[in-house]
Amino acid sequence: MRLLFIGPPGAGKGTQAERVADRLGIPHVSTGEMFRHHVSIGSDLGRKVDTIMAAGDYVPDEITIAMLAQRIAEPDASGGYILDGFPRTVVQVKSLDDLIGEDGLDRVVVFEVDETELVERMLSRGRVDDTSETIRNRFKVYLDQTQPLLDIYDARGVTVSVNGLGEVEEVTDRIVGVLDASDSRATPA
Repeated sequence: MRLLFIGPPGAGKGTQAERVADRLGIPHVSTGEMFRHHVSIGSDLGRKVDTIMAAGDYVPDEITIAMLAQRIAEPDASGGYILDGFPRTVVQVKSLDDLIGEDGLDRVVVFEVDETELVERMLSRGRVDDTSETIRNRFKVYLDQTQPLLDIYDARGVTVSVNGLGEVEEVTDRIVGVLDASDSRATPA
């Protein structure tokens, strides 16, 4: 199963991607982890990424797609994967489509969270840069940037929504349940 997890900052999608990937026996493919891996092994792409990130710039889509292409070509990804962190823009959706095809994703799992509860959750982490105002701004930016992606994936009929709040195990069960239900609807009897 090839999945994409989308959710606002602090929704727990990275944690859930790891847990669901483990349950399904497929890899969690995080762009951040890919960048760190390539930097740590000193690959050509890693050296480019290290220079870009050291300058405080965003890694260009071409480099991200090149890393993603290498990652999903690995044997452990042959049965599927969970993408986390890419795509984030409409241009990146097109790049991903070029790589895996428009019908390349089986499901896009959208984490639905109440903004007020998300703010409380993130404030409880105690990070210096987490203020109510900055968290609410990140939530707004996420909604503004993500809606065009959701429109594309909604039109393709691959999105499923999951309540992202609750105990970690409860949310994991919810996601797996939604995937099982959507998979059984997609599979002819």
